[in-house]
Amino acid sequence: MPNADSRVKPAGQPAVDLLVAGGGVMGLWTALFAARNGLSVHLVDRRHIGAGASGGVLGALMPHLPDRWNAKKAFQFAALVSIEADIAALEAETGLSAGYRRSGRLIPLTKRQNRDTALGHSRDAQSVWSTPGHTFVFEVLDAAPIAGWPVDEAMPHGLVHDHLAARLSPRGLLAVLKAALERQAKVTITEGLGLSAIDPAAGLARLDDGSLLPFGHCVLAAGVETFPLLQSLTPLAKPAGMGVKGQAALLRASVDPGLPVVFADGLYIVPHENGVVAIGSTSENSFDDANSTDGLLDTLIEKARMMAPVLAHTPVVERWAGLRPKAIGREPMVGRHPDHANLSLMTGGFKVSFGLAHALARAVLNEIEGGTLDVPPSFTVPAHFEEAGRI
Repeated sequence: MPNADSRVKPAGQPAVDLLVAGGGVMGLWTALFAARNGLSVHLVDRRHIGAGASGGVLGALMPHLPDRWNAKKAFQFAALVSIEADIAALEAETGLSAGYRRSGRLIPLTKRQNRDTALGHSRDAQSVWSTPGHTFVFEVLDAAPIAGWPVDEAMPHGLVHDHLAARLSPRGLLAVLKAALERQAKVTITEGLGLSAIDPAAGLARLDDGSLLPFGHCVLAAGVETFPLLQSLTPLAKPAGMGVKGQAALLRASVDPGLPVVFADGLYIVPHENGVVAIGSTSENSFDDANSTDGLLDTLIEKARMMAPVLAHTPVVERWAGLRPKAIGREPMVGRHPDHANLSLMTGGFKVSFGLAHALARAVLNEIEGGTLDVPPSFTVPAHFEEAGRI
């Protein structure tokens, strides 16, 4: 990065209040809330909106279990409740659909002790899965509400029907967020141009084409691309995060889009609108190609077809693979960088980003504007740096 004497304001690129690096779900919510608060915003993405993990197909919004309640679980619960109204408002504003539905989740119980544990969770949910207007049930059943979803053989000890879980269309939500962002007066969206280096002290970002963009504050929300940028700023014994490969598929299937999500031993079966069902997902720490699908996905599809025979002969219309950002602390990594007051992070959500991003964006923006960062302690940047072994 240039020193202070060589700083220039590139033609056509005036300084902005907030630079957001990354056009996934984390970056879009952050940019939108900032623009609504009157900040000028420039969002850049190296490829295009939703090109990374946010552009997948699964869209399951799954709560933590209601036992051993803590700040992390409480934060996620509040976020999963509030997202419904946030999405409804966006849909009304843009006329687009995010494919959201509080469909619930079915969890087959394969062992007797699983059922005993689930009955305890059912009691826990009565106290902690509660809002002033509604309590979400964690119900233990002997048989599936809809025959064959899943098959009886998959649940020898019954199943759980969790009424809090939901689903959305990942790409649908991104399109809604982008459309809402484009309606804001002081917003610039640049696709095909990422952030290659950053000098927080100078308030300058270098973009991939070599141009310099002055900023008041920068939020790094570029998924796995955030971690090497962070490593260049902060001496850590271990990387602050990594990319975990996931594979998923879309099947063309004539099933009721209102059916609950089925979750069984890492397998998700997620009915969506428009006659498709998403199957996912793998979690791979070792791989040759982050963006290709292989036999691991084939195995997952076959497992889903055995779990729900209605899918037995349905065609696969899309196979997807990509890297999901997993911070070293195994929680989202959000908030101000401890060494740079004008730099914040929004990354590391792994599998929970879609359910938390709106709530995390509000918290990070509140901190940027002089307030507190109201997130669980394990989500904060210093907590992750401690895990990574700050040098």
